[in-house]
Amino acid sequence: MQINDVTAAIVDSAYQIHTEIGPGLFESVYELVLADMLASRGFSVQRQVAIPIRIGEKVYDEGFRADLIVDHRVIVEIKSIERLARVHKKQMLTYLKLSGLPVGLLINFGGDLLKGNIERLVIPGAQNLKK
Repeated sequence: MQINDVTAAIVDSAYQIHTEIGPGLFESVYELVLADMLASRGFSVQRQVAIPIRIGEKVYDEGFRADLIVDHRVIVEIKSIERLARVHKKQMLTYLKLSGLPVGLLINFGGDLLKGNIERLVIPGAQNLKK
């Protein structure tokens, strides 16, 4: 399956969830439901995955946690806020850079509509881009 097919399935699942339960729930609820829906569609889904920080010779595992990693190549960061800010995109780009994964989806379930609340971010040349 191509990476665009994976991200399309994630977005489709997010739309289904937002349509059915709407905004206003905690991020952890959307994370749980989205992970379950994607797993039921046959995807490998990991929740709350540590993203280590490497500085020199040292590795720190406590730095960041990705909400979801889908199919071992897409990071999904879930928000449930009124509006995404630039700092959220920077957060996702940092996750992608540190993890070496090629694509991230920033999904904000907090808006009245999901349209305009999904950002797809890509790191060109990341290690897993061709998988």
